Amino acid sequence: MWIGIDDTDSPAGMCTTYIGAVLVRQLARSGFRVVEARLVRLNPNVIHKTRGNAAICIEAEGEIEAVFALTCACVEAFAEFDAPGTNPGVVVSRVRPPPDFYYAALRDFCTVEEAVEVLEAAGARYRGYKNRRGLIGATAAVASDLPDRTYELLAYRTRENWGTPRQVDRSSLFRAEEMTGPHTWDTVDRENDVVVCVPHTPDPVLFGIRGESPAWVGRARSSVRSEGPACEQVYTTNQGTDAHLVPGQIGELREGRSYLVRGTVAGSPTTGPGGHVSFLLADEGVEARCMAYEPTKGFRDVVRRLVPGDVVVAAGSYKGGSLNLEKLGVCHLADLIRIRPPVCPACGKRMTSAGTGKGYKCRVCGARSREPEAERVERLLQPGWYEVPPTARRHLARPLVRGVPAWEEALLQSGRKCSRLPHRQP
Repeated sequence: MWIGIDDTDSPAGMCTTYIGAVLVRQLARSGFRVVEARLVRLNPNVIHKTRGNAAICIEAEGEIEAVFALTCACVEAFAEFDAPGTNPGVVVSRVRPPPDFYYAALRDFCTVEEAVEVLEAAGARYRGYKNRRGLIGATAAVASDLPDRTYELLAYRTRENWGTPRQVDRSSLFRAEEMTGPHTWDTVDRENDVVVCVPHTPDPVLFGIRGESPAWVGRARSSVRSEGPACEQVYTTNQGTDAHLVPGQIGELREGRSYLVRGTVAGSPTTGPGGHVSFLLADEGVEARCMAYEPTKGFRDVVRRLVPGDVVVAAGSYKGGSLNLEKLGVCHLADLIRIRPPVCPACGKRMTSAGTGKGYKCRVCGARSREPEAERVERLLQPGWYEVPPTARRHLARPLVRGVPAWEEALLQSGRKCSRLPHRQP
């Protein structure tokens, strides 16, 4: 059977993954065999999410009514029911629902009614608490399809330590990354000298190690020195896969969805208040604003090097009329020409403007010229992919150390419109 849990935490504490880890142990102690535990990230733009919009799916074997009762009891014991925005959902099903609902919750928006319809069709046992919104994520989790998957080892704190400063040795995290990268990622951000894998929120998570296999995250974890954890859980996950991205076309982007779009830079990037950098991306006369926010740090310098005429592929979420950049593919660089006064052929000095429409004049010998000097400037940018640093990376965004999916690379190389690429499953 498949067990789904969602929406049990709040900004003040708890973590749905922690309840999943506790439930895995309760199931084992009760004699049920646990086959797999999944951490399933859903649409990162959902306004009702607490933090990372994660749901849990546990595959287990046993008697369904007993498992349903145990799961509900676990959620009721740990979920943040007093928080106004916490609305837990529990699902246990012998039949795995079609993956369409997972992809809808991952890339679009779903309703509780749609989730209930899917659950009824599967003959699932389910319970929604308060306004029942957690049934959406719980249903999507049990319906999840992970053709590309990664792993995360999550260590959890003992209850008496919740809410206190975490004791994790910083140098050991940098050493773990050095030993296991690129097979693990986002443990630290070396460029910005920041620890990434230790949260600052008041929840039970001590740290998390992400990587390509249970063996690699386990190896990285062996180097970490920290306070004693209460327990640890390795989850199979869709993190770091770009599963949330779909091909899009400028002028047809919908609020709250995540896209990969191709276009031509229509104006020089500008830096606004707070250090946010923006530029216009155009296609067939329609423009969209692309944003690189201050937390993306050095990635903004890549954006600043763009010039009108560059052809790029932009990946990110479309929110508030802007595509918020997670990754940028540079397809073609335009020639950058600098126009300046010519050098005087008589005395070798550079001329100056003689006035509007009057050409140029040498202040030394008085010689005149009508033609400016055009110089091609070497670009400080190369074709290829660029990404935000680990400190700014979304859970679902695929780091470049994992390579670039074939459909994304085809878009960068082929010159075809995103809307004309084959759509992704389903």
